[in-house]
Amino acid sequence: MARVTQRRRVVRLSADGSVRERADVLAGEEPLEVRVGGRPLSVTMRTPGHDFDLAVGFLHGEGVVASWDEVAQIDYRSGIGADGTRDYNVVDVTLAQGVAPPDPSLERHVYTSSSCGVCGTSSIEAVRRTGAHDLRTDGVVHGLGELLALPDRLRADQAVFDRTGGVHAAGLFVPGVQGLEAVCVREDVGRHNAVDKVVGWSLRELGLPVRGGVLQVSGRASFELVQKAALAGIATLSAVSAPSSLAAELAEELGMTLVGFNRGSTLNVYTGRERVSGPAG
Repeated sequence: MARVTQRRRVVRLSADGSVRERADVLAGEEPLEVRVGGRPLSVTMRTPGHDFDLAVGFLHGEGVVASWDEVAQIDYRSGIGADGTRDYNVVDVTLAQGVAPPDPSLERHVYTSSSCGVCGTSSIEAVRRTGAHDLRTDGVVHGLGELLALPDRLRADQAVFDRTGGVHAAGLFVPGVQGLEAVCVREDVGRHNAVDKVVGWSLRELGLPVRGGVLQVSGRASFELVQKAALAGIATLSAVSAPSSLAAELAEELGMTLVGFNRGSTLNVYTGRERVSGPAG
């Protein structure tokens, strides 16, 4: 999809006094309105692509759907952009018969920015909901070497970042014949959007929970990323940067293994040390 990136002319200024005009590639960012049964629920700023997975992943995180069977239909609704062409910025999800529509209190009357996955929610209680999956029953242990390899493996699949330097990434790794295997990698200007795209894909392709799964993210481990991983039944979250204090508290409360500052040679285990074996052999 061409809208994933956009080209723009820039003027490059250097300390030595040189001035050069050149082409640059920017990560695409456009609004996506998520509707349920034709009723607007939320607007988020995202990088176009994998929009259906993003919408379903978002609805899963909001407690609207628990499985792919609860989605009857999903499609774009007509929208005309400034250039007169269809903009594909409205996704409408039709729930299966018998699935309750979202509570009106979930409607976000302000848009969700690409940097915040919980903006617009009415209270911390609404965000800190209890998931359907008990992470403490996931006893799969990961080798230290496997976990240390994940940031580089994620980085190798960040094609949009290679071109723009301006997107986050989330990757789902699951146990395979030769250790952890990458099954889904998604990029987006929003950390939470990248995770929602992975969760939406997992809901459709694997089903939840993802036993033995590891969610590797390119940035920091915020509260909402811990929440989204836990709701998807992913017991291990690994981040390149730091977790927040609330993220660590929630991970400990839910029985999740939370890894931060995973830089390929060292990492910090903040909670759930029992799922990490080491040192690397």
